[in-house]
Amino acid sequence: MSIRTNILMRVYLAFGLILLFAAAVVIQLFRVQFVQGKKWKAMATTLSTRYQTVEAARGNIFAVDMSLLATSVPEYELHMDMLAPGIADDQTFNENVDSLAIKFSQLYGDKSEKEYSRMLRDARKEGSRYELIRRKVTHRELTLIRKFPIYRMGKYKGGLIVIEQNRRVLPFRSLAARTIGYKNDNVKNAVGLEGAYASYINGESGKRLMQRMAGGTWMPVNNGDDEVEPKEGADIISTIDVNFQDVAQDVLKAQLEATEADHGCVVLMEVATGEIRAIANFTRNKEGKYEEKLNYAISNAADPGSTFKLATYMTLFDQHKIDTNSTINAEGGKYKIPKGPTISDVEDYNFVITAKTAFEQSSNVAAAKFVYNAYNNNPKEFTDKLYSYHLNEPLGLQIAGEGIPVVKNPKSRSWNKYYTLPEMAYGYEMKITPLQMLTLYNAVANNGKMIAPILVKEIRRLGNTVEQFQARVINEKVCSDATLGKMRSLLEGVITEGNGKSLFKNSLYSVAGKTGTAQIANGASGYGLKKTYQASFCGYFPAKNPKYSMIVVVNHPTVGSYLAAKVAGPVFKKIADRVYASDQGMNQAVPMHYVGNTNLPQIKKGNVKALKQVYAKLGVKPLYATNNAAGNGVDTSNGIAFEDASHKSGVVPQVKGMGLSDALYALGNAGYKVVARGSGMVANQSASAGSIIPKGSKIIIELQ
Repeated sequence: MSIRTNILMRVYLAFGLILLFAAAVVIQLFRVQFVQGKKWKAMATTLSTRYQTVEAARGNIFAVDMSLLATSVPEYELHMDMLAPGIADDQTFNENVDSLAIKFSQLYGDKSEKEYSRMLRDARKEGSRYELIRRKVTHRELTLIRKFPIYRMGKYKGGLIVIEQNRRVLPFRSLAARTIGYKNDNVKNAVGLEGAYASYINGESGKRLMQRMAGGTWMPVNNGDDEVEPKEGADIISTIDVNFQDVAQDVLKAQLEATEADHGCVVLMEVATGEIRAIANFTRNKEGKYEEKLNYAISNAADPGSTFKLATYMTLFDQHKIDTNSTINAEGGKYKIPKGPTISDVEDYNFVITAKTAFEQSSNVAAAKFVYNAYNNNPKEFTDKLYSYHLNEPLGLQIAGEGIPVVKNPKSRSWNKYYTLPEMAYGYEMKITPLQMLTLYNAVANNGKMIAPILVKEIRRLGNTVEQFQARVINEKVCSDATLGKMRSLLEGVITEGNGKSLFKNSLYSVAGKTGTAQIANGASGYGLKKTYQASFCGYFPAKNPKYSMIVVVNHPTVGSYLAAKVAGPVFKKIADRVYASDQGMNQAVPMHYVGNTNLPQIKKGNVKALKQVYAKLGVKPLYATNNAAGNGVDTSNGIAFEDASHKSGVVPQVKGMGLSDALYALGNAGYKVVARGSGMVANQSASAGSIIPKGSKIIIELQ
């Protein structure tokens, strides 16, 4: 055999063996795929395992007094291994399955005994290793179920597989529900405290080894036990007071129902700390019922209306443009802005009035004219001062959803050189949320120190403090002390002399605040013919030593009045009354000290001779008198300054609270004709005190 032939034979042999091997591989692949396919698929399914994430129990949310606002309670899902060792033989299963069915039927009553028995028997026939028995089982129910026939055999023999889950509950139900919020996997759409502090509350997830069963069902390998136990989340200590929150919600909801308003909100804040004690929000649904859907207090940026006049007058005073006794002609409550709209007041009898009276009576015309006269040539001076209050910036709250404030300046695209400036003076041409407005009022109550409100004061894990929070200082001093004193006096004057007087008559505590009634723009159509209003009241109490500040906003009341003093004011009053009654630090009786005349009798303007006689009987000596000037009565180091009430001709005196004779005397000496109606004390006068009206004019006084 030649060498060539030998080589060819070897090549053919090798090639043949390769073909034979390839054919064998193809045949085996065909056999595995089609002949033994079911067997290997079943085996693959049986052997497939994976780790499943086990959600940790979320941390609790507490009120400031450690009342539980939100918590996680265990909830269970029950499955059953129908081929468990204890029931491997049919006899044991058949002897006990009907008794088990009876127990389930008695416990839940949703199915008959036969239906439960049929369900269990069918699962047995199918050889189910992870049959779903029931979802949402409570711990009490689970305790009973563990004692049922078959299951009482034990964890492994009885085949009961318990999967623990967690359900979030609010013990106080709707109380502060929107502020508490809920879990949302989308961080951008975080809601309330639950969303903002999810990284703390969620805890650390565990792991559970799961095995894939026939039919694609996954079953725990270790009968429900976790390979890596989850670590429960941290607890949040909020600033909410459950009692104040309950009062705020009840009072606000009742007023919304009475006025059939669209929505409303209330925020109660502690002055010194910035801690929010109550925050309530309600929206009217299609059925006419009120529910918490949106947190208007922090999200609804809108024209604030007359509550903004605090910022207006504070700016005017601080930049020495006017003083409290500066006068302006309110033109009877109607003023046409040059090349702009007409500004109107609720009162139509205001003419020449002081800044103090204008603020107390909430004159839009006066505010607009004061600002226009002072800043028309340099509006940036006005807006820069507003920006120094940080009204154009979000507060940076601890929860998401804060509305973005809009305070225009001359460079703004929508700035109108004819009317934006005067309309800003009384709270239009801007967008501010209720909480942002309250923060400015709180600064006045807090001696000029502006702080950002907080809703969370502490985070704890296993009882140990993880982090504490205090209010962030936005502005150490919003204005000078002199301006601050004037603004506090004006805010108190609204309650004692202005349009808030009737609200707090005979109140046990003093209040400082401001009403605000704003017309609401209806989208693209603007203010239009169909007028809708927003009523608000913002202030603090007690006025002399403030502890709480509060804002009330009622949007679009449709029944009764829309004026803030009659819509938002009563809500403020009722909540403040309850807070005052509940706060032991506020309503303690003031001890009487008989060292000097520290508690003086109330006086009214009138005949000084008669007044001296009364004070002499009470032992009150006049200023600079000798120590025995008041006889044997109570002495004082300084005494009381007595002086006759002087009345400037042509300037209307203040006669509210006087008797008829004193009012006639005061108005007559000032040169006016008087028409009296009613009897008692003077309740109203047709011309405001401080107004400049020609001598001989008629002034009407109403007595009650």
